[in-house]
Amino acid sequence: MEVSLCKADLKDAVTIHEMKVKAFMPILEKYQDFETSPANETVERIIIQINQSFTDYFIIHHLEVAVGGIRVVKKDNQIYSISPIFILPEHQGKGIAQKVFTMVEQIYDNAKSWKLGTILQEKGNCYLYEKIGYKKTGATKVINDKMTMVFYEKHL
Repeated sequence: MEVSLCKADLKDAVTIHEMKVKAFMPILEKYQDFETSPANETVERIIIQINQSFTDYFIIHHLEVAVGGIRVVKKDNQIYSISPIFILPEHQGKGIAQKVFTMVEQIYDNAKSWKLGTILQEKGNCYLYEKIGYKKTGATKVINDKMTMVFYEKHL
């Protein structure tokens, strides 16, 4: 599978924003999580994240087409988190995200553990993360009556 990652810089902020809105809008509409949804983030917020010394943003390409993005956040003691990863709806279900996780783990080969959060009600996301070795931490956060965040870790 031809998947590649290209480290984003400031000129990519609008592209990331457009893809993020497109990828997360169906979830925003489904769960009405207006405060927490990445679909509601501004371009300025993405610029701030790209500029953070502890953040790497990548654009995900499949067959040389931009199909999504992933943000890797470096924490202390070789702990990293994914926040967020997104694939455009028309490219989901092709194994792209699974391949991206493998690539990111190779890039950050000093990582001792990885963390991420997802929507408990999105069974496909939970299945993917569990399939690639993430375990539920037991922590959850109720966002509203339709949506609960669930948190995962993967220890290497």
